[in-house]
Amino acid sequence: MWMLGAVLAFSSMAVAGRAVSFELDTFEIMMYRSMIGLCLVVSVAGITGHYRQITTRSPATQLIRNIFHFSGQNLWFYAITVIPLAQVFALEFTAPLWVLILSPLVLGERLTKMRVLAAIIGFIGILIVARPSPETLSLGTIAAAAAAIGFAGSILFTKRLTRSETLTCILFWMTLSQSIFGLLCAGIDGDIALPSLASAPWLLVIACAGLTAHFCLTSALSIAPATLVAPVDFTRLPLIAIIGLLVYNEPIDAMVILGAAIIFGANYLNLWSETSKRR
Repeated sequence: MWMLGAVLAFSSMAVAGRAVSFELDTFEIMMYRSMIGLCLVVSVAGITGHYRQITTRSPATQLIRNIFHFSGQNLWFYAITVIPLAQVFALEFTAPLWVLILSPLVLGERLTKMRVLAAIIGFIGILIVARPSPETLSLGTIAAAAAAIGFAGSILFTKRLTRSETLTCILFWMTLSQSIFGLLCAGIDGDIALPSLASAPWLLVIACAGLTAHFCLTSALSIAPATLVAPVDFTRLPLIAIIGLLVYNEPIDAMVILGAAIIFGANYLNLWSETSKRR
């Protein structure tokens, strides 16, 4: 049930992001999303007493983590406006594969033969989804693929932070720092657009959905193994493909579904291997 909540939250964020993209650029979306998120985090932390968990122990790690997340999220918001939603989500599923590749550098973890095999299989899936060629490759597919790398960096440094920090602390510094990043980037041209009455509810959906998705995902992983959680997360792809078809008249691309299935298979192979090893 927690994972179904995460799936719905991620999907609603994509729809809401596309709804406001015609009025606001990605930096403005991130600025408003983070400011609303910051108000929500501070309010909940104050009501529950969790504000005591907010520390300043790891400023450098918090900063690096949020630069990765801010970059990845901006690229993701751009990608959902220029390529089909299913293709964005399929490429987003490569983030765990980038975690495999980068974890030896960031976390000092060993790159095993199974992890290398999973990365190779996942790369084949990327090629099927993106089909890189002068005719098919676009800024949208490049942005979606790069967003996955940004999310992977965020995952790796979040893992480092969880060794000493709570979820409340991580979310507080994420929303605060990204409010500042968004304000600086959105205001660099001296023109920050104010949301219209029509866009304001969509911005609220983006902020609430982003926090809800992370909370649901963390809750699911706290009570169930990753091998059970991952298949439910994969239902995001067919769901967003159906939404794209019904709402935006985007055709369902069989090659995108095939490539995404291969990417998911690579991720699941690694999860199964790691779980079996621990047992």
